[in-house]
Amino acid sequence: MNKTLQIGKINTLEVARNSDYGLFLRAKDGSEVLLPNAYVKPDEMDIGELVDVFLYTDSEDRPVATTEQPKAMLGEYGYFRVVSYKQYGAFVDWGLPKDLFVPLSEQKEYFHVDDWFILRVCLDEQTGRLYGTQKIGKWLSFDTRGLFPNQEVYMFVIAQTPLGFKVVVNNLFEGMLFANEIFEPIAVGDKKHGIIKTIRKDGKLDCLLKSAKLNQDDACQKILDVIEANHGKVECTYKSDATIISEMFGMSKKKFKSTLTKLIESKQIILSDDSIEIVD
Repeated sequence: MNKTLQIGKINTLEVARNSDYGLFLRAKDGSEVLLPNAYVKPDEMDIGELVDVFLYTDSEDRPVATTEQPKAMLGEYGYFRVVSYKQYGAFVDWGLPKDLFVPLSEQKEYFHVDDWFILRVCLDEQTGRLYGTQKIGKWLSFDTRGLFPNQEVYMFVIAQTPLGFKVVVNNLFEGMLFANEIFEPIAVGDKKHGIIKTIRKDGKLDCLLKSAKLNQDDACQKILDVIEANHGKVECTYKSDATIISEMFGMSKKKFKSTLTKLIESKQIILSDDSIEIVD
């Protein structure tokens, strides 16, 4: 149960009392917030029960609770569509009845209705309002203490470059996924799980998707499965093009070659000049 009400986050609160407008939920410090009738589930929300809700502010800047979740919460990044534009800023759809406001001062380029932008959800400490910003650089950290290679991380894809895709790692660090190490569909706005490959001196991270970090047993089984699916034989060898290997087995040429060697040594496959066969 939350000690206080926290705007922009999931709160665990106690059902305190009923009203004509909905249920009032209470934090440990006694502060209350309304959960409107539209989100009330009478069979699951008795007085004294704990419920998980997201808190934001309504059109009059009053805290309000909802059982729905936005596309991104406070401190998180999302890919949002512009639904309206005013002289003082834009509004984007973030999955809640009240759209997320992006002030003019937080835009790096002109926003137009139906355009899509990567934004971070922030909190105005003075007003208690949530807002979106396109100026994400100031929110990124380059203090990588506590991070280490092979550490599992969460990544949000923010841009495509000639080298691959830029990502925000754990909502805090700048990272990169290189094109030659990507073996699954990926696009701006995707949420991915992966690992840290390298921590660079400039505080940026080189990362891998989890699919690119198959352990050796998984990689062996994947190759065997592909060969079996092709009647026990495929026309592929150490010398095959990296693109063909990626399309056929979903792994890098380096990973393919090392795994192939292990399978040959364990006498599970036979390698000829132009093909691989499973040993009967």
